[in-house]
Amino acid sequence: MTIMDTALRDSLKSLKLSGMLETLDARLSQAHGGELGHLEFLQILCQDEITRRETVAFQRRLQRAKFEQQATLEEFDSSSSPKLPAVQIRDLAALRWLHAGESVILFGPVGVGKTHVAQALGHLAIRQGAHARFAKTSRILADLAGGHADRTWDRRLRELVRPDVLILDDFAMRQLTATQADDLYELVSERQGRSLVITSNRAPSDWYPLFPNPVVAESLLDRLINTSHQVIMNGPSYRPNKRPRNGNNKTTGGPIS
Repeated sequence: MTIMDTALRDSLKSLKLSGMLETLDARLSQAHGGELGHLEFLQILCQDEITRRETVAFQRRLQRAKFEQQATLEEFDSSSSPKLPAVQIRDLAALRWLHAGESVILFGPVGVGKTHVAQALGHLAIRQGAHARFAKTSRILADLAGGHADRTWDRRLRELVRPDVLILDDFAMRQLTATQADDLYELVSERQGRSLVITSNRAPSDWYPLFPNPVVAESLLDRLINTSHQVIMNGPSYRPNKRPRNGNNKTTGGPIS
């Protein structure tokens, strides 16, 4: 290692350019061997740093999303049932809905892969630099209820409004209280122009009776449903295909909604 190489290494440390530092030995070897000119050496080192920063940022966004599993569309077997809307799912993968600030509603029976597809769409959004957040709808409502109790409701709502994509899993599972309905109304209203991805075992037309106040239901759901891409996911349960087999050839494993 020459004095110049050492000085370069010290400079990269001082500037906290760890991406360049990690590949410096390999790039110096290429440069000393005549494989890289001065300009190419600098360009490749800069690209190494950009790649490292993009990777770190991606991992940070992925961690903040709080997915239940690292699901991707590449892993989703849409051929498991001819009733699954494979063409529609592929169209959603283009993320035009995200760039337009539109929402997606995935609904159908238990086990057909709604949660997998919802998280996979969130994963795709993160790959494109967007911020996503996944949560069971019941937990979102419980979190907002806690905000009423300790006077942090505004802050908690802002945290849910902030992500580019908010995934509400298991929406409309049960009857809502008046406070829960109001909280959902405020959440959806504040996220106007920001995408939601919703999974539900009920068709959107069946959501209305779950709201105690018909006026709130009409205002909230008409706005949400009429500006969303609705995907009916039907067919046999996707779960058996995802369960590992033990030595007795019996299936075990976690749920897929």
